[in-house]
Order: sequence, then structure tokens, then C-alpha cells
Amino acid sequence: MTTQTEATLLTVSQVAKIAHVTVRALHHYDQRGLLVPSERSAAGYRLYSDRDLERLQQILLLRQLDFSLEAIGPLIDATAYDRKQALEAQRELLLAQRGRTNAIIRGVDAALSALKGDSPMDKKKMFEGFEEMDASKYDVEAKEKWGETDAYKVSMRRTKAYSKDDWARIKAEEEAIQAGLAELLTSGVSAESDEAVDLAEQHRQHIDRWYYPCSPEMHVGLSDMYTADPRFEEHFEKRAKGLASYVQTAITANALQE
Repeated sequence: MTTQTEATLLTVSQVAKIAHVTVRALHHYDQRGLLVPSERSAAGYRLYSDRDLERLQQILLLRQLDFSLEAIGPLIDATAYDRKQALEAQRELLLAQRGRTNAIIRGVDAALSALKGDSPMDKKKMFEGFEEMDASKYDVEAKEKWGETDAYKVSMRRTKAYSKDDWARIKAEEEAIQAGLAELLTSGVSAESDEAVDLAEQHRQHIDRWYYPCSPEMHVGLSDMYTADPRFEEHFEKRAKGLASYVQTAITANALQE
């Protein structure tokens, strides 16, 4: 393994310039142990290697995704698989945000066009895209159905306390489980296989840990909605055809093993 010579290492000011950050920020990252330069010059100045620059790139990317400095360190030091899952989850969140933003822009453009007299507002299209803007469109329905249950109350209490980093982790876990189940489905692995049942149990524990106490029996009841409610079914079918039924079967098989 080759090491860089001092001549190829970069000073803190050089790194600040090429990375478009301040020297103060680099000092702060160093003090927090987030980005400690690999080398020091004879005079004691910080010197950054290529690997340090790669780590800085990851830090700045995660900062753009609204991760806190406290969360970035463990994430960067995690395995490549965990880091990949977290970034894929963040990408999904960004795509969802882009969809809502585009929907809002379409609504604004339609309103501007009508105000300018370019075209009359089509009543059928007045609220087109609003379904993408509304992130809580099931909240009222959920409260009507389960508002008096202990599970609903626990879920509301827990989720109100979660930070952006918590939600990113929750989303990453959820994405990893669903992606794993979809991969098993597309690979022809039975929904009652050990692999699928294990992921179903991970799904139950995910709900139990982040939302509300979820027994195997409750988990089965929840999975019934995946095929009975078109909205849940659509959520799974977007990832892989037949996934809603596959997940339901895996969850039922898991409950039978308890």
C-alpha cells in the first residue's frame, strides 16, 4: 500500500478552496474527530490526504441531506452496506420531496395562467397534484379508525419526539427490509422461506421499535391491509409486482413460528 508524500498532501487552506468550505469548518471537523487530517507538517500544520478528501466529500454530502454532525460520524464509520442503505433512503426522501415541489409548481403555474387570462381554470385539474403534496393524507382516517387504541396513542407519542435523523434511520430500515423482500420475490424465493420469514420478523420488530408494540397477531392483521387496501397494495406493487401478497404471506408464516 502506497502512502502520499508531503508534496502531494494538501494544506487546510488548499482543501478549503477546492471543497468550497471555510478553514474554520475544517478546524471544527477536526476538533470533533469527524475529519482528522492524516498527516502534520514539520511545523505542525494540518495536511490532508486523498482519503481525507474522500471522507470530507461524504461529510459534505450528508450535511446537504440534513444529517447532523452527531449522526454523520457513526454513519461514515459504518459498514459500506449500512451507508448504502442510508443514502438510498435519503435519495427516496429527496425524490418524494421533489415530487411534492413539482406538484406545488404545477399548481402555481395553473393559477398564474388563469390569472393572466391565458386559459380558464379547469375544475377537474384545480387540485391535480395535491395528493403528492399531502404527506399526512391518511392521518385523519387513521385517527378515526384507531384513535382510541393504545397502539395509536403510543405511536403518536413516539413519532412526535423523532428528529430528522431518527426519521432518516427509520426510512433506511424500512427501505432495506422492503428491498430485501422484493429481491427474494424477484429471485423466485418462497415467501415461506427462512430468508423471507426473517425479513418479516425484522419488519415486525421495526414497527415495534419505532411505532407501537406489535405482536405477531397484530402484525398479521396489519398485513391483511396490504392486499385489502388498494393504497397499501400500490405502495408495494410499485417496487415489485406481487410484493403485497408476498409480504403478507411472509408475515403470516413468521407468526406461525412464534
